Amino acid sequence: MTENVKVTEKGNDGAIFLFHQGTNFRAYEYMGCHPLGKDRTVFRTWAPKADSIDLVSDFTGWDEGIPFEKVSENGIWHAIVDIPYSELVGKFYKFRVTGGGVTRYKSDPYAFESQTLEKTASIVAKPSDFAWNDSAWLKHRKSIFAGGRHFYSAPMNIYEMHLGSWRTRDGESTVDGEHYLNYREIADKLAPYMKEMHYTHIELMPVMEHPFDGSWGYQICGYYAPTSRYGTPDDFRYFIEKMHENDIGVILDWVPAHFPKDEHGLYEFDGQPLYEYQGADRQENRGWGTRCFDVGRPEVQSFLISNALYWLREFHADGLRVDAVASMLYLDYDRNPGEWIPNPDGGNHNLEAIAFFKKLNTEIFSEFPDVLMIAEESTSWPMITKPVDKGGLGFNFKWNMGWANDMYDYIETDPIARKYKHNKLTFPLMYAFSENYILPVSHDEVVHGKKSLVDKCFGSYDEKFACMRTFIMYMMTLPGKKLMFMGTEYAQFREWDFENQLEWFMTEYPRHIEMQRFVAEINKFYLENSELWEIDDSWDGFEWIEADLADLNIIAYRRKNKKGRELITVLNFAPVERESFRLKVPKLGRYEEVLTTDKYEFGGKNVLNSDGMRSHPITDKEGNKLSVIDIHLPALGGVILRKQIGKDETGTK
Repeated sequence: MTENVKVTEKGNDGAIFLFHQGTNFRAYEYMGCHPLGKDRTVFRTWAPKADSIDLVSDFTGWDEGIPFEKVSENGIWHAIVDIPYSELVGKFYKFRVTGGGVTRYKSDPYAFESQTLEKTASIVAKPSDFAWNDSAWLKHRKSIFAGGRHFYSAPMNIYEMHLGSWRTRDGESTVDGEHYLNYREIADKLAPYMKEMHYTHIELMPVMEHPFDGSWGYQICGYYAPTSRYGTPDDFRYFIEKMHENDIGVILDWVPAHFPKDEHGLYEFDGQPLYEYQGADRQENRGWGTRCFDVGRPEVQSFLISNALYWLREFHADGLRVDAVASMLYLDYDRNPGEWIPNPDGGNHNLEAIAFFKKLNTEIFSEFPDVLMIAEESTSWPMITKPVDKGGLGFNFKWNMGWANDMYDYIETDPIARKYKHNKLTFPLMYAFSENYILPVSHDEVVHGKKSLVDKCFGSYDEKFACMRTFIMYMMTLPGKKLMFMGTEYAQFREWDFENQLEWFMTEYPRHIEMQRFVAEINKFYLENSELWEIDDSWDGFEWIEADLADLNIIAYRRKNKKGRELITVLNFAPVERESFRLKVPKLGRYEEVLTTDKYEFGGKNVLNSDGMRSHPITDKEGNKLSVIDIHLPALGGVILRKQIGKDETGTK
């Protein structure tokens, strides 16, 4: 360390050392723009191969600027401005970085606020004066969902959404960036809707600053800045607090895999690859046209892990959904043979990424044991959701992409041929307890010609809605937590369009009103019945009754809670009504129908078992004594049954 460091960065030796060691998990408190005493402001950045850096701004002049000086041998630079921070709030600035024979105007990687769209300057952020009032929610989260079990034995029903296209101002397109609602307006509209629809969480597609709307937020340039499209950082704090006041958790989509090649962003920050991998074998994700973070580099680890913690600390987020995990774990991801270099063990696993995820989750849960870390991982990589000390990557949940793909394939198939794909219904249970899963109906599956969920369903107009209701009952009664993308709850037919708000006018039409009503009702039923969520991670909570009726397109199973209470789900994916379907039940007694997809109010034909069903004993061909009931099953419909408490086989107490 030079003498210059001792003078100009006195007291920051530890922050610098930890940053270069990959263990400064509050890097944003040192890097970026901060007050320096009462009368000065300091700007810091990391650019080890830069030849020179200048601060250019609307308060120093965009042409000449103020030169930075290098304060660590490993590439931290700073510029000190003799202006109080308070006088700079709201001012625009960039770093003019010269290195590798090029000069680029860079946004501050640690800026707390940024311009958006074609305007790419960083903004000196106003210090937050937001007075949090969500202590009751945080206490609830900590006391109920910590202690080892976390959400594994609690209900979790997530509404995934894109803030810009959920609703817009006056229903106008956002193509010009002029019709977005702000964070506060969205919050005030969203919170009562979430309660009405009985969701426990929302999951926001990335809200970090991104220059291109068409990336949906997944190509981030401002990792520490909530996008200015919808307001200020304190406006976003208001949004999260509003959710918490209404007992709704907030999960943020987070992207540590890659970043775009926009010149003002992280791309070749000091004139050469810096935040990205150096070698061509790992540097670029060609499918997305982006650069891949070098997660083996200590300074990048400090940047990313600090960022994850930043959203949990400063914005009280309840968890992160980590995007594109598979792209980080495999060296040959998006690579042809000969285009990647094996690891020292000769395999295709990215050992640096494995170590990064273990480090990330260890740090997250050491400080926030009660938050969610959700992996979007599309392969069969083992132990994604197992603790780090037991050899896992340390996430606590994973999206079950296999289940989703299997089910879409099944419901798109003509019922006549569904018997050949019956295993799509049953196979997910073969691995259902290998990880802690979330069953997703996500944004990825309602775009690019994949059709909306209702339109995926084979059949006539009415059959599509009936099939969709049965699909949803299947999803809501299987082991695993739940996620549904916005607009699906009322069966929007059109694919999602990020430039326009959802087609809310469709909720004025009967079938869509009925679907919305059904989703609200089954969501409420899910929350109120612990049989559907208390034992989600073992066979103790699930048992097949009928798994092999491929010719009939029927399955049936039991869900159980810790007290032994049971619900029975029977699903008929054939467009054929079964007036007397014989079902094996575990005990003699009287059974009642507690929910059906086929009520008039849900758009069905009102095929009901309103009088209940009394079991009776039979002896099968093998001489086994069984208890059975006869059910009236609706076409393309499902029912949930419960044995009445305190009733014997005669139906009397």
